[in-house]
Amino acid sequence: MDEHMDGASSAEASVLDHVPMRNEDGEIRHEFVAEIAHAIEAGDSASLRACVAELHEADLGDLIGALAPDDRVRLVELTGADFDFSALNEVDEAVREEILDELPPETVAEGVRELESDDAVELLETLDEDEQEEILEKLPLKERVALERSLLYPENSAGRRMQTEFIAVPQDFTVGQAIDYMRDTPDLPDRFYEIYVVDKDQHWLGAVSLDVLLRARRPVPLTELTDEDRRRVSVLEDQEEVARMFGKYNLVAAPVLDTQDRLVGVITVDDVVDVIEEEADEDLKALGGVNSDEELSDTVFTIARARFNWLLVNLATAFLASSVLGLFEGQLEKMVALAVLAPIVASQGGNAATQTMTVAVRALATRELGSFNAWRVVMREGMVGLVNGLAFAVITGIAAVAWFKIPGLGIVIGLAIIVNLVAGALGGILIPMALERVRADPAVASGTFVTTVTDVVGFFSFLGIATLWFGLR
Repeated sequence: MDEHMDGASSAEASVLDHVPMRNEDGEIRHEFVAEIAHAIEAGDSASLRACVAELHEADLGDLIGALAPDDRVRLVELTGADFDFSALNEVDEAVREEILDELPPETVAEGVRELESDDAVELLETLDEDEQEEILEKLPLKERVALERSLLYPENSAGRRMQTEFIAVPQDFTVGQAIDYMRDTPDLPDRFYEIYVVDKDQHWLGAVSLDVLLRARRPVPLTELTDEDRRRVSVLEDQEEVARMFGKYNLVAAPVLDTQDRLVGVITVDDVVDVIEEEADEDLKALGGVNSDEELSDTVFTIARARFNWLLVNLATAFLASSVLGLFEGQLEKMVALAVLAPIVASQGGNAATQTMTVAVRALATRELGSFNAWRVVMREGMVGLVNGLAFAVITGIAAVAWFKIPGLGIVIGLAIIVNLVAGALGGILIPMALERVRADPAVASGTFVTTVTDVVGFFSFLGIATLWFGLR
């Protein structure tokens, strides 16, 4: 035993101490990855076990992502029981599937057994049903049933996010009995912030925070400390709504109840942080027309196929905008300056619309924008568009006159800039609101519609005003 520990300490010093994992900017050092890759190639299990045992699951996930694909499975195999399978929840989905597909079901099952239920569900839910079943069959009945039940809940629901390890005590317990119960129970959750009071049928009656519990004397009945109005969530509630509730009421944990008000799990703040990151990532990708499932580890063909449809939609709207130019073909031939300046008008309107749309989509997602303040916000954005339109009308008008030496051109482009910036500001907020009203995702669809509006309005207003001003036909 001592020889093993000495070897492990030596290995740890040779990798983690000699070559720190991260540099001053928090990035993984190439030298560290090279050392790990060398140990994998040499089959140095002791060195890898010592290193992996010291790494946090997030750091281990980053290391896995930095390794060559062939080395990832070998790392899991060589580190055996010391490998923390929760690290696989820290890597791209494609990388996780690649590793799990290569590992024997028995190995995955052993790793899943060491995880808390929410981490185990997160690991399993990306697999096909056949693969899930193959792994679940290797688990003890009680654990298998709990995981199968969680996997039956809808994707992105509280039931999927909750962990089924929690502390529930009878309503007739005293403070002393509750503390003794926790001391005598070997399988407590790794971390918890409150205990829950239930009746004999597991119906939730209330919660007792640990700070309240530890300040009370042992003979005090729990019923005197129970918070019956504690915020709780349904297993079917959307995870985004749960995250919003945590943020609004400053929660660190919330009990999860089934449709019969029975306590079935708990959601903690670390799960909610993951939800917030996922939802923000999804919205950001959606605004750029990128599939929410796209990962950096995806293949070229997978990414190209996922982006193709959205680019096709954008191409159709681009033809629509260009058709406006076709209506003014004769005018463009007579005055080349119009063809040069038209994209400037459309671009400025598009940029203004994107600014407004970004704020609107985010406000809709956080419920800060709704029917109660819609009119005020729309009017405000319209006024912002008008103010900026006036400012840029002067700037752009002066630049156009200086460039082409045509005085009237400055007035024409100035008026068009005002019209398009107001249109962009109004489109940037009204289109997301309309999409939200018809239950479409504003983050996904707003960009294309808003850009089309500003291109069409920009081209039409600029060329239409120029036609009237200069008497072009």
